[in-house]
Amino acid sequence: MTQDISRRWQMLAITAVILYLLWLLAPVLMPFAVAGMFAYLGDPLADRLERLGMGRTVAVSVVFFVLLLVTVGALLLLIPLISRQVDNLVQSLPHYVDWVRTTALPWLQAKLRLDPNAFDSDRLVAEIKDHLGSLGGVVSTVLGKVTRSGLGVIAWMTNLVLIPVVAFYLLRDWDRLVAWIDDMLPRSIEPTVAHLARESDLVLGAFVRGQLLVMLALGIFYGAGLSILGLSVGPLIGMVAGLLSFVPYLGFIVGFGSAVIAVLVQYGDWTHLTLVVVVFVIGQLLEGYVLVPRLVGEKIGLHPVAVIFAVLAGGYLFGFLGILLALPAASVILVVLRYLSQRYRHSGLYTEEGRQDPVIAEMEVAVEQGEDGIEVDVKQHTRKDRDDPQA
Repeated sequence: MTQDISRRWQMLAITAVILYLLWLLAPVLMPFAVAGMFAYLGDPLADRLERLGMGRTVAVSVVFFVLLLVTVGALLLLIPLISRQVDNLVQSLPHYVDWVRTTALPWLQAKLRLDPNAFDSDRLVAEIKDHLGSLGGVVSTVLGKVTRSGLGVIAWMTNLVLIPVVAFYLLRDWDRLVAWIDDMLPRSIEPTVAHLARESDLVLGAFVRGQLLVMLALGIFYGAGLSILGLSVGPLIGMVAGLLSFVPYLGFIVGFGSAVIAVLVQYGDWTHLTLVVVVFVIGQLLEGYVLVPRLVGEKIGLHPVAVIFAVLAGGYLFGFLGILLALPAASVILVVLRYLSQRYRHSGLYTEEGRQDPVIAEMEVAVEQGEDGIEVDVKQHTRKDRDDPQA
């Protein structure tokens, strides 16, 4: 028993040290985390090419080239599109400001019966113009500091170069790395860890591959739908809504709110507003009944509150890296919690029955629903009640 307790303390200490090192090295883990995600996404395809007769290095080279081609193509396609949409948004800002001053604020004052002086629209517009005017100066200052800082440029370029290099080597040695980790595990916990690893792989595969496809499909659908309606910033709103859809309802709320404001400013009629509502309703139905069940499935089972908490906690603890890894980590934690729940249900703490309570055994209350209400029939009274005639 003493050796068992000592072994558990040792494993707990090793786990604590690993978690502390991950927290300590979080600022430099970003390229390795991104490279690991690419390697994880490409490993099933590389294994399939190996089964077709290719060598591991050749299969990895083919998969790596495909991933690199897709990534570069997406960047070449999205960067000009985003740039044009941002320019369009900047040019449309005066119309948004004018709509807020002449339409939105008077409507709020009339509906809420507020003092007309409660909203100083001229001061609000002046502050917005000041902030917009200073935005270019802030950006130029930041860019100037970055370009003057040789170390900053070197660090940024190093991270950019490290991602494909680390991804290639991780993808090539993925199977050997998994086998080495399995071989280094204590034999007493190796079967349990191997089972949890297989379950986690199923959950992560369903999440990472499925959720990326869901985000892509929603972004294309919202962007195309809003563009067909003639909304000038429709593609930008669609991309943002699709990107934020990994958090339940966040993409819908942000995208729908932005689209409503944009369509009121651009058109200001009920017809286009109704069409925007139709687009987002169809998008929600498509996500809930087609995309998520088919592409993600029910293997993750994370509650929306758990998703929001995981994203906020990951961002607070590890910054952008934590946001990037929050949901995959939460999925793995869910697998572990399911296993611990099953262990608890098979333990003596749960299955062992306690002694019968003498008070409950002596007093049994049967409640029957009568026609005139609830009738309570006391079949057995306590000894004190029987001895006391007034009881």
